[in-house]
Amino acid sequence: MFETQTLAILMLVAFFALLMIGVPVAITLATVGFVFGWLGFGDSLFNLLPARVFGVVAGYQWMSIPLFVFMGVMLEKSRLADDLLDVMGHLAGGVRGGMGVGIILFGVLMGATTGIVGATVITLGLLTLPTLIRRGYDKGIACGAICASGTLGQIIPPSLILILLSDIMQLSVGTLFAAAVGPGLLLAGVYIVYLLIRGWMSPHLMPALPAEERSQVSRRELIIRFWKVVVPPILLVVAVLGSIVGGVAAPTEAASMGAVGSVLITVFSRRFSLKILKAVAMETTKITAMMMFILIMAQVFALAFRGLHGEDLITRMFEWLPGGVNSDIWFMMMIIFVLGFFIEWIEISYIAVPLFMPVLLSQGVDPIWLAMLITVNLQSSFLTPPFGWALFYLKGVAPPEVTIKDIYRGVVPFIAMQGVALTLVFLYPQIALWLPKAIGW
Repeated sequence: MFETQTLAILMLVAFFALLMIGVPVAITLATVGFVFGWLGFGDSLFNLLPARVFGVVAGYQWMSIPLFVFMGVMLEKSRLADDLLDVMGHLAGGVRGGMGVGIILFGVLMGATTGIVGATVITLGLLTLPTLIRRGYDKGIACGAICASGTLGQIIPPSLILILLSDIMQLSVGTLFAAAVGPGLLLAGVYIVYLLIRGWMSPHLMPALPAEERSQVSRRELIIRFWKVVVPPILLVVAVLGSIVGGVAAPTEAASMGAVGSVLITVFSRRFSLKILKAVAMETTKITAMMMFILIMAQVFALAFRGLHGEDLITRMFEWLPGGVNSDIWFMMMIIFVLGFFIEWIEISYIAVPLFMPVLLSQGVDPIWLAMLITVNLQSSFLTPPFGWALFYLKGVAPPEVTIKDIYRGVVPFIAMQGVALTLVFLYPQIALWLPKAIGW
């Protein structure tokens, strides 16, 4: 037993060492899993692995991933987001900090339709960052709002994080979608309150949109554009999520409806073309293939780690912590937060969650509540340097006068606000649990 657990410890050390030197996560998972699995129990690893991989990838729920990705990429590639952002900017721009609030609201809607962080951040960076700076917005606040807005798509359903957690934690996708509504809106609300207070206290940092610029678009034209640009994506989201949460359709069926709906919206807005369809298909294939490759390689790692009794090590580690189950939960949250500095949410989901989850569930922790705490915490992995992907996306499209220091400075308050939202969900579990209970999940 001592020898196998020593190998388990070395396995974790080797895993993080390969990550630190820049080896891709999927290759790291496979290499460490195969090497230490073979050292621990020889050829039997290769006998067990095919059935394990087939059992995972044959899951019906995975069909929803490419369909949801297709829906998001179609709306992003068709440039509907451009008009959507312009309308929201005029609606909220008359308030100090109003453009920042418009960016957060845009992130909520884009998160519910696309769920793709890179697409939202790049769209906002290209369309709003130069304008915000020209209008006198502080560069750090503008960058922080854009990056934080882009991450909302990872908690507001339909979210890929929730689909993966539903498989890892053996929970209903519809239940997690319903549970995520409260924390997602809470996080957006915290951002909006911060921006309004900051704009009120320091108006020179976030000036209102000039009246003459607002007057260039008539009220009637704004209403017409609102119905043409904002309402169709909202109706699509309501149809997709409503059918899942209401039990009318399975997630895969609702995802297919969302994919078709995104095509119809693009056609009716006269933005559809075969070129766009081809680009959407290629991007969907790339994203789906990347996620499934990591999923398969994670099975190699998990099989080897469990065979080496690594789970016993994790259980003993939790037993050493004082303070009971609450300390265990916050220890897990801390580990996830620290991992977010170095690796992406997909890898964290498949590495940290399966290791720690059984210990917490054995102590009676509500799995739905725990999933929401994990989801809120994972938002920070997109914002924390040095490998926060939202930071890289924004830097890639930012004007030359915006430095990486401005971006880092801007995201710090929003990381703190994610901590506030996490604490609120921890202290008041009903934020996450009221909707699933109300609809009888």
